Amino acid sequence: MSFLSRLLGTGPDPRETVRPLWHKVVELAREPQFYSAHMVADTVAGRFDMITAILCAVMVRVEASDMRAESALLAELFVEDMDGQLRQFGVNDVVIGKRVGKLMSVLGGRLGAYRGAFSNKDHAKLSDTIARNTTFSEDADEASCSAGIANDLLALSERLNSLDDKALLNASAVK
Repeated sequence: MSFLSRLLGTGPDPRETVRPLWHKVVELAREPQFYSAHMVADTVAGRFDMITAILCAVMVRVEASDMRAESALLAELFVEDMDGQLRQFGVNDVVIGKRVGKLMSVLGGRLGAYRGAFSNKDHAKLSDTIARNTTFSEDADEASCSAGIANDLLALSERLNSLDDKALLNASAVK
């Protein structure tokens, strides 16, 4: 019966194992200090930038544990969420595929850019990457704001690295 369940898609969704972690990524991206103290634009673009930055920190940690499947599942949840957001904005089915494909490309590019900075705990590189990939408010001092975000993201990365895999996937210990 399990073969038929898998074949017909009636089995449990494997993404459920990482869904708490995905929800935590979104929760962390909504932290007020990013938009007030660090002057990220409180717009769709600015929020997307913070989600991708935090998701990259999480994915680097997940990949460090050889949880490749979980990393892919997080990317799938990202796509599912972005698809839903685009539909809420009224983007039609004809265009959704192209837009989601572009968002996946953006995530892949940013993950590549952020990976080395997180892996090497390189504040300067992370700050530069944030400056290139974040939409700031008009009056923001982008260099200073990027440095502040880099501090926060490196601290998050350290907290993620201190967790065992089960606690990470559960996400209740992620702060």
